[in-house]
Amino acid sequence: MKKLIISCLAAGLFLCGTGYAQQTGFRQDKKLLKTIDNDYKTAVGQYQFMMNELGSTPDRFPKTYYPQTGKFETSGSDWWCSGFYPGTLLYLYQQSHNAALLTEANRMLDVLTKEQYNKGTHDLGFMMYCSFGNALNTAPKAAYKQILVNSAKSLSTRFNPTVGCIKSWDSKKPDEYLVIIDNMMNLELLFWATKETGDSSFYKIAVTHANTTMKNHFRPDYSSYHVLNYNAQTGAVQQKRTAQGYADESAWARGQAWGLYGYTVMYRETGDKKYLDQATHIASFILNNPNLPADKIPYWDYNAPDIPNALRDASAAAVMASAFLELCHYDHQNGQRYFQTAETIIRNLSSEKYLAKPGANGGFILQHSVGSLPGHTEIDVPLTYADYYFIEALGRYKRINEKP
Repeated sequence: MKKLIISCLAAGLFLCGTGYAQQTGFRQDKKLLKTIDNDYKTAVGQYQFMMNELGSTPDRFPKTYYPQTGKFETSGSDWWCSGFYPGTLLYLYQQSHNAALLTEANRMLDVLTKEQYNKGTHDLGFMMYCSFGNALNTAPKAAYKQILVNSAKSLSTRFNPTVGCIKSWDSKKPDEYLVIIDNMMNLELLFWATKETGDSSFYKIAVTHANTTMKNHFRPDYSSYHVLNYNAQTGAVQQKRTAQGYADESAWARGQAWGLYGYTVMYRETGDKKYLDQATHIASFILNNPNLPADKIPYWDYNAPDIPNALRDASAAAVMASAFLELCHYDHQNGQRYFQTAETIIRNLSSEKYLAKPGANGGFILQHSVGSLPGHTEIDVPLTYADYYFIEALGRYKRINEKP
């Protein structure tokens, strides 16, 4: 176990000390930097507006807003998106030092705390690491560490060693074991837990899940299925399908972005080149896709039948931008292309088409995301995770030439 932990930490030190040092000097666009500063001002104003919108429902988390009806939709702390609101507030506080944002973030963290023991969801990375992880970086408290460790323990209970994956959705059928590509985003919490506690079991679960997903979730062109149905007893793949994409064999845009981001994190945390290769292959599928628009804001599915009139998904674009701004440090051959793609995405998400006007959009920052078109939910609306990854991308762009 000690050898595994040492190799894990050594890989992280290698990437921080060598990988970043080798690939810095990205030339930032001064005009875009000014745009980003304005984006932050807009975002702070929007989230202060949203705070007021939530005032009558103090234990609820923002979910979306329907501009056609003016309906502001919220969720409980057990919804998979609950961590994004406090996480975004903390990102904005780091830039603005607006005390009201920190106060609101702390209030919501108190509501979210009980989810550390939630073993009924695979999304504790989204819920707890995007919130308490950011809190730990902003105003460290020992309590935050324990909450995150408990969250990692809860997430680990959903791992089945026979399947080699963390279960995503529970099924009423005992032989079904459902795993979605989104789950790659929850592994970062497990890596943190190993570094914090010295317990290598979290690390092993994350690596095993990523390896199984890499083996089974991807097609020869490195596009990914959304949902895999494994046999819970044997681990055999029973079905490959979609839930939120256009078709089982289509490339759902946000799913591709989750994979890009997830395998970039895998390389950062392990130093294993196979994960870098996987991330660059996914990037190639996205960037060379004939259905990727010139503005790099993808259609909700790369195979949507009504392209070029299909809806765009700002949330997928935001996740892509943030991922590319990390991946550009690791892939020296394509780093500039990734960096410039992220610039293009940020520039276009900052335009009037996607950036909400002050006091509009329910307080959300970005417009025009797609939750689940097949499910007839959250269609062409703002989404809390679109805001989160957009603000994360802005921060990564501003710090692009800083060593972590």
